[in-house]
Amino acid sequence: MRVLVTGGAGFIGSHYVRTLLGGGYPAFAGAQVTVLDLLTYAGNLANLAPVEGGYAFVRGDVCDAGLLAEVVPGHDVVVNFAAESHVDRSIEGPGAFVRTNVLGTQTLLQACLDAGVPKVVQVSTDEVYGSIDEGSWAEDAPLAPRSPYSAAKAGGDLMARAYAVTHGLPVSITRCGNNYGPYQFPEKVVPLFVTNLLEGRKVPLYGDGGNVRDWVHVDDHCRGIQLVAERGEPGEVYHIAGTAELSNLELTRRILAELDADWSSVEPVPDRKGHDRRYSLDDARLRGMGYAPRTGFDEGIAATVGWYADNPSWWKPLKGAVKGAR
Repeated sequence: MRVLVTGGAGFIGSHYVRTLLGGGYPAFAGAQVTVLDLLTYAGNLANLAPVEGGYAFVRGDVCDAGLLAEVVPGHDVVVNFAAESHVDRSIEGPGAFVRTNVLGTQTLLQACLDAGVPKVVQVSTDEVYGSIDEGSWAEDAPLAPRSPYSAAKAGGDLMARAYAVTHGLPVSITRCGNNYGPYQFPEKVVPLFVTNLLEGRKVPLYGDGGNVRDWVHVDDHCRGIQLVAERGEPGEVYHIAGTAELSNLELTRRILAELDADWSSVEPVPDRKGHDRRYSLDDARLRGMGYAPRTGFDEGIAATVGWYADNPSWWKPLKGAVKGAR
């Protein structure tokens, strides 16, 4: 079996690759893995250091149709993690998000169609649904994105569905809540807060801190993706939910407690434009296929804080590229 992982040097993609090559997905045991990544600011081959030599690497852009025509053929599974993903950056410069998340997805889908790839997984986000005051979204909820990032991801998802319906491309879509875990680029809220506190700096808390997110450990997310790669139906959407629904205030308190810091380390900052108030996914469909998250938030956040505390050589060189928090 040959597996192509686009965006495989990023946070979530690299976790998937490390787990796959480490034997964590028995159905793909012995698979040959190709990682395609442009190595933008958030792509980092150091994320793959634990499995160095175990995969083939191609540096390239998912918008490069000529390159994809060379790389994609011969692969049995393509998992698309390649994306621009930071909301704050999308507000400042949405063009790159439309290019990668919409055009890049379409270009990859076409390459998969041309090559006759038997299985494609499009990795997406709960943010495509907008904001929900109460309850949880089912997979058939209408898309109502409210940021350039989420609008671009929704565009990519719609392209995936169109290729499934129009061409019969066997592509499934996953949508997940907020991820956390090791190797996450320190512009996202968990690693930003943790690394700031480790450096003795304040943490920037948006607005009133009442925005609510569903938190899922990256390992649980990737196990959900793998289940869809194995058993997902073409054109279908699968939610991957986590183990903790927390306001940003609650999240901040948990991180402060892990590092024995107090509220004097918090710096309130003006809220983000169009800041979604709450996300929540109903993951009954995937649970019906046997999925369940394994990492409780208490365990997961403690391990994550410990990883950043133990690995300053990984994150300190990256801090200069940080802009705000998710």
